Amino acid sequence: MGKLVALVLLGVGLSLVGEMFSAFRERMSASREVEPVEPENCRLIEELENGSEDIDILPSGLAFISSGLKYPGLPNFAPDEPGKIFLMDLNEQNPRAQALEISGGFDKELFNPHGISIFIDKDHTVYLYVVNHPHMKSTVEIFKFEEQQRSLVYLKTIKHELLKSVNDIVVLGPEQFYATRDHYFTNSFLSLFEMILDLRWTYVLFYSPREVKVVAKGFCSANGITVSADQKYVYVAELLAHKIHVYEKHANWTLTPLKSLDFNTLVDNISVDPETGDLWVGCHPNGMKVFFYDSENPPASEVLQIQNILTEEPKVTQVYAENGTVLQGSTVASVYKGKLLIGTVFHKALYCEL
Repeated sequence: MGKLVALVLLGVGLSLVGEMFSAFRERMSASREVEPVEPENCRLIEELENGSEDIDILPSGLAFISSGLKYPGLPNFAPDEPGKIFLMDLNEQNPRAQALEISGGFDKELFNPHGISIFIDKDHTVYLYVVNHPHMKSTVEIFKFEEQQRSLVYLKTIKHELLKSVNDIVVLGPEQFYATRDHYFTNSFLSLFEMILDLRWTYVLFYSPREVKVVAKGFCSANGITVSADQKYVYVAELLAHKIHVYEKHANWTLTPLKSLDFNTLVDNISVDPETGDLWVGCHPNGMKVFFYDSENPPASEVLQIQNILTEEPKVTQVYAENGTVLQGSTVASVYKGKLLIGTVFHKALYCEL
């Protein structure tokens, strides 16, 4: 009798595991393939070969690009090279990317950049905030941008017990920012188990020197985050849930949920067109191919443009889609005056003229 009970329990357990894994595959858009949608005037950016995970563009057209991310469970084509920040001037006729020199005593050998955000103070000084993962931990690095020298000066490292597994960041004031935590466990095996079980233990936090607090929680994988051009609303991408959440931002930095949009793709980083307010989103149509990489069957890339997101009927347009022969694992799309940059987690980057 005991053996029969054990076999029944084993069967039930295996059935539950099978159902959970099947649900996980569905959340990863495992079976979705894409039909190519490519703007006519696109080219790969030659200088970016090892990822371009996040992109932020100044009003002047200077684009900052984080490159070389080493992340648990994801491939990396240059594991022994430290990460870098690249700069492109989108006002040039044929813009190229150049790696920025970093001064000020920063440990460049441990640089593992992830999400980035620009802050411009009242004196028009530009500061770059970078999510960093030295030794696979999470910090936020603050750099001052020296435009004449085209370089960065290291100023400060921010650490806090709530700044764990940080993915992205959006800065709204001097050392004041929102950040997303994309997974609860730091161990790569447990992180995979976390995704399979659909544990909703990650959050959005607000950081300032005076106060650090969780302002939104219950995410399976809080990922990209940004703010509307008028700074009234915060947009959060929940990768595995295929959702973008819209929050109203209050004076005390708390967030009130307004709505969520569902997509048939894994939504990653979000950028806002400062002229139109449109959202541009780097997406993964087939997430399984990102986490279980096969060079013979690479992950696809996709870019969505979302217009009028605050209305009852936002317009969603697929601007770019490609099966991985050109661009693998797109994470971000940013625009400036008809020019589009598309970045990836570990692959190349694309420059397009729309």
